[in-house]
Order: sequence, then C-alpha cells, then structure tokens
Amino acid sequence: MDELERSGRFDHLFSESARATGGWSAYETWRSATAANPDAVSLGVGFPFPDSFPNDELLSAAERAFDGDGDRTLQYGGGEDAALLPEFVAERARTHGIDCDTSQVELTDGATRAIDAVSHAFLDPDETLFTEAPTFPGTLAVFRNYGVEIVGCPLDRDGLDVDALERELRARRNDDRPLPTLFYTIPTFQNPTGTTLSLERRRRLLELAAEYDFVVLEDDAYGDLRYDGEDVPPLAALDEEGRVVHVGTVSKTVAPGVRIGWVIADEEIVAQVNRTNVGASNTLAQSAVGRYFADGYYEQNVRELREAYEKRRDRMLASLDEHLGSAARWVKPEGGFFVWVELSEEIDVDVDTDELLSRAAAEGVIYMPGPTFFPAADGEGGGERFLRLSFSHGSLEEIDRGVEALARTVRTVSSPS
Repeated sequence: MDELERSGRFDHLFSESARATGGWSAYETWRSATAANPDAVSLGVGFPFPDSFPNDELLSAAERAFDGDGDRTLQYGGGEDAALLPEFVAERARTHGIDCDTSQVELTDGATRAIDAVSHAFLDPDETLFTEAPTFPGTLAVFRNYGVEIVGCPLDRDGLDVDALERELRARRNDDRPLPTLFYTIPTFQNPTGTTLSLERRRRLLELAAEYDFVVLEDDAYGDLRYDGEDVPPLAALDEEGRVVHVGTVSKTVAPGVRIGWVIADEEIVAQVNRTNVGASNTLAQSAVGRYFADGYYEQNVRELREAYEKRRDRMLASLDEHLGSAARWVKPEGGFFVWVELSEEIDVDVDTDELLSRAAAEGVIYMPGPTFFPAADGEGGGERFLRLSFSHGSLEEIDRGVEALARTVRTVSSPS
C-alpha cells in the first residue's frame, strides 16, 4: 500500500473534533522552517536554557527518595516523598496570598494536563469558552478537542481589555447568545505578549465572572519569574467565591521533563478534576521533586534563574532597540520568557509574519508567527503583523545574532521611503 492509499483511511473513524482540527497545526509553519534551516537561531521556543536545569540537585533528591522509601517510590501512589509535593504546592500558594490546603490541590502530569482535566470537568461540546487573544496555542489545541466555540477577547499593552470583555458579555446576554462556561487567562507575564494584568483589572474580571456566572481558569506558569516591577496577587488570591481554578507548574522553574503541574481550586472542583485525572500522575517524578523541595533547593534555584533570565531579557530588548528601532514596537515584559513584537507601519502593509518566517529562517532566525496564537482554527484569525520572540533558551550571543537576522529580514519587506 503506497502513501496515497494510506492517506485518509481512518477519517471516518476520527472524532468530529479531530477532523475539524486535523488539517491545520498551529506550529506547522514554524516546524517546517526549523526543519529546513537547522542552523538558524531559534528564538521561537519557550524552552528553559539547558544550564538552568538543577541536574545534581534532582539526582540527589531522587537518590534520597529511593533510599528513604525504597520500593514504595515505584508503587502506585508513591511513597512519603511524593506526599510532600502537595504540601509544598499549598505552602507556595499561601505565600502568594492564596488561602488553600492540600485538600484543594490536585497534582497532574504538567500544566497542559491540568488544563485538560479542568476542561473535561466543565466543557461539553458546543458550549462557549472565552480566552485572551492572542494566547498559548497549546491550550487552544486542548480546547478544540472538546468541540466548543472559542471566543477571543482582545489585549492591550496592559493585558486583557476587561472593558471589551464586558461589552461582549453584555451583547451576548442582550442577544440571547451563549455565555462562557470558562474564561482562560494567563494574567501574569502572558504568553505570548508578556503583559501583566493590573490589580484593578483582575478585580473587575472576577466581578464579571460572578455577574455572568463563569469560572476563571488561571494559568500561572511564569509567576515565580519576575525580574522587576511590583508583584500582583494571583486571581486566586483575590477570589472570594471559589470561581478561580489556578493552574501551576514547575516546567519553567525546575525542568519541563519532570512533567509536574497542579490544580488549586475549591474542593468540589478538585474532586471533579480528580475523577478525570485518576491514574494520570507520575509518582516517581513527584517523589524526586517532593524531596527536591523538602531539601530546600527550590528558592536558591529560582533566584539564580531570575538573574539569568533578566540578563537575557535585557539583552534582547537592547538588541531590538539597536537593530529594529522604529521598524517595530514591543512591550517590555516584567517577567516570563517572551517579547511580543509588532511590525510598524513602515513595513509593507500586507506583511504576514507566517509567510515571512521562511525568509527569516534563511537569514538565520526562527520566531513564532503571530497568527499561531489566535483562536481561529484555520490560522486566519489575526496577528499577521505580530511575532513572538523567546529569550529563555538561547545564549546572549545567539539572541544578538537572531535579532540581527530578524532585522535583515524586516528590511527586505520595508516600504520604500
């Protein structure tokens, strides 16, 4: 059987949601450009830099877990060290103002799994979900699996435009159109824009959640990675009605490979999420990371990460200013991994960063195109003049080379003066 005969053999068996999204991948253009130009500097991926991983500390913690718990470390449920992790999560949450205990914590295999479990608990096909636009495409893929209507809500330089959100909610109520069951948000160092939602806007979002009866799904992957500015409480710390489901992870502060995330929520919600998540936790990784936290490694590691990422961020901002200047605009992120770049009016009016990526790769840089981050499943939902750059993975020298290559690419499409 040749490749053509194999193609489409199982289309009639795939689920409706799989068929609806199977023809387009948010990462397709980026993957193609990366494969075609493997020597290009990658400023597209939000990966931690390799030297950030606490290899020795994790190895020591894993050995101590095995020494202390023996075979229980490899058993269903894990041993005592795995049980340390929920308490650490609850303790960290309390330091950020979230009033919780271990009964409100559900561990998962990473933040995406946590979001999937929450989605399973709340979303039926044809329901409505609101999200920021732009937002993290990996989460959009999760939501599409549930066959829901995804409505994007705009952001500005200060994060979610809550006034625009309120107008949309009011219009839907007046027109008797579906209101959201969930609102997904990354309020702190948003991916991809890097913006942080103000305290006033956070409070207004919670007021709208109560008025229009929806749950707020707060993704807080980057909250511990603040480099300057004032801390803003998580939405869960401001929540007085139990409407916020807070999702966290150690993927950015320990290592993504340990695949540990969590849900913090009202006990009723956690119980429902637990039914979905049963059997989906890596207790071996939880034992090692639980011991890692108990041995006091985390705080020092995060301090070092903040210093290293701040240097990378500042280098990227300086390089953007030097090489792109007035050809683009961007917001200085106070934390996280990303800079969201908008090509300015002096660039060709029809420029599309999705289409421009192959040219950028040939010049020596890979970025993530703006349309990737918008809810439209066909990839044509906005963001054509935007691109996301990550300063988390590359060295300082690679950041410079990548931005210089981006500037060369932009000059090829600049309108004549």
